[in-house]
Amino acid sequence: MAASLTRFTRRRARNTALVVGAAVLLVAITHLAEATLHDIRFVTGWTLFGLIVGLALFNLRRRIPVLPLGSASDWEQVHIYGGWFAVAVFLTHTGAGLPDGPLEIALWIPFVAVTISGTAGIWLSRVLPKRMRDHGARELYDRIATRRAEIAAEAQALAISSARDTGSVTIADYYQKELSAYFQRPRNALAHLTGYQGHLRLQQQQIQSLHRYVDARGHKILNRLSELVETKDDLDYQFAAQSALRLWLFVHVPLAYGLLILIAVHAVLAHAFEVGPS
Repeated sequence: MAASLTRFTRRRARNTALVVGAAVLLVAITHLAEATLHDIRFVTGWTLFGLIVGLALFNLRRRIPVLPLGSASDWEQVHIYGGWFAVAVFLTHTGAGLPDGPLEIALWIPFVAVTISGTAGIWLSRVLPKRMRDHGARELYDRIATRRAEIAAEAQALAISSARDTGSVTIADYYQKELSAYFQRPRNALAHLTGYQGHLRLQQQQIQSLHRYVDARGHKILNRLSELVETKDDLDYQFAAQSALRLWLFVHVPLAYGLLILIAVHAVLAHAFEVGPS
């Protein structure tokens, strides 16, 4: 584990140094070009276009994993650090200033959106899979609804049988008021994504408080309901995390392709009028 962490740290430091070095070189070349009255905005523009095309190929590699084009991990690293270098090229190309024309605004907004969504994707892909391992066995996304229905059916059966087995409606009433709706659909998505578990602690405390009102048979039923609540909470975490990872791709990838089209249109117009962006 320590060796793997060391390799990861070295790789991150190396890649970061490469991006920073390339960005510094780009800025130096730009300043030199300005000092000698050379306009290299066409160069930086086409460089940015090439980078966006290359970054878009990562999605193709993801969709066709059997292609003998290197490991997905290597492609992901190139995609991440290539994306950061694209930010440096974009800032250099635009002069790091705010846009002041319709076309510039039409390019600036999607680029910022792609950058933000890409950064969010890095966080999601790094943090959520690790957290999912702490929340029960990994469930296939398409199986989550079926598994949730199975848990709900068992909880309902326990609540119904509790009145007969314990001679008290305490558990059945609590189930009807607090747990019936809870088991029917995903809950607490935002809390799961932020790592907050107060809702689970409160639910477990409420169940624990019922032990004083029932006999030994009721204790067994409450213990099992408590286990089902925790299992359902883990399932809700799996659903929230996997949904977030899927939703991120549905946002980031279309934005990236839209940006690619806009950059191509911008390049054609810039060459047609023989001027760079203001």
